Amino acid sequence: MDDLPLQKIQISGPTLASMIERFSTALGDVDGLLFGHVSQIAPSSLSDDDPLGSSSDPSTFVATISGFLCSGTINSFYDSTGRIDFLALRRLLADRAPPRSLIGWFSGRRRSSLRPSLREFSVTACLSTKAQFFFPIENSLSNFRPSLFLLFASPLLDQVIHTHEYKAYQYHPTSQSFEPKSIDIVNIGPAFRGHYGSFSPISPFPSMACDLRASPMAEDDDDATQVAKAHDQRQLDTCAEGVQIGSLSRLMGSEATNYTAGLEDLYEKMLSKLDSLARLVEKTSAKVHEQESRNMKLRYKVAGYD
Repeated sequence: MDDLPLQKIQISGPTLASMIERFSTALGDVDGLLFGHVSQIAPSSLSDDDPLGSSSDPSTFVATISGFLCSGTINSFYDSTGRIDFLALRRLLADRAPPRSLIGWFSGRRRSSLRPSLREFSVTACLSTKAQFFFPIENSLSNFRPSLFLLFASPLLDQVIHTHEYKAYQYHPTSQSFEPKSIDIVNIGPAFRGHYGSFSPISPFPSMACDLRASPMAEDDDDATQVAKAHDQRQLDTCAEGVQIGSLSRLMGSEATNYTAGLEDLYEKMLSKLDSLARLVEKTSAKVHEQESRNMKLRYKVAGYD
């Protein structure tokens, strides 16, 4: 079988973010399996002056990581020397429904340098030699061996900003070496690109009719005006809770400079609302991860692996 070099590795933003989240929330180092496919891309430039035609142009192969399986620990399908435990590996692959092509594996290490270890090198080399895991390349007659390795690492020292580093490698059996590969983070598909055409990185303030007139007649509101104000108040509560709709009229016009404290209070309430939403998302994500851990333990227990 040919040792086919990849031009690059593609992964969607949500998939990469999910892998980093699993690594960051784990109790320690983790590893897991990578699933996806490899496709051959036709050369973009052809020349009539080439006597050999398109056969002289090197083929371009792109690997796409479409899914992963995190074990939650290390040495999940191999021993300390890097030899693969095929019984444990089949156990992990049995959890995939529907089954996907095994394209490689990953490892996440805390407070470690972003360099593959000898054990990780041995695991990748052993995995790439097993013919039962070879799968056909799209638009090609060749097969691809699971030779990808994705390494995650956290900084050696604690930092104020929590960051994670990652790097991808392809193992080449002919030279018995790792080759670093670039990672292209893409969206889920071409159909989603149009969603960013009207994207605006600004949180819009709801459009509300604020009465700037200082006339006493403004106090005599009819039922329609009261309904409109109640609707505007509900819209304002979605952005800043605790701010009254009537106070907005003082923040507009020539007298607005006298009410800077009110404007600052409005901004503080808006930031408080965003902070509460962020905390709610964080708690929800933690509950989902906890439920997934329970489900995995139940699957192992039902399968008799516990």
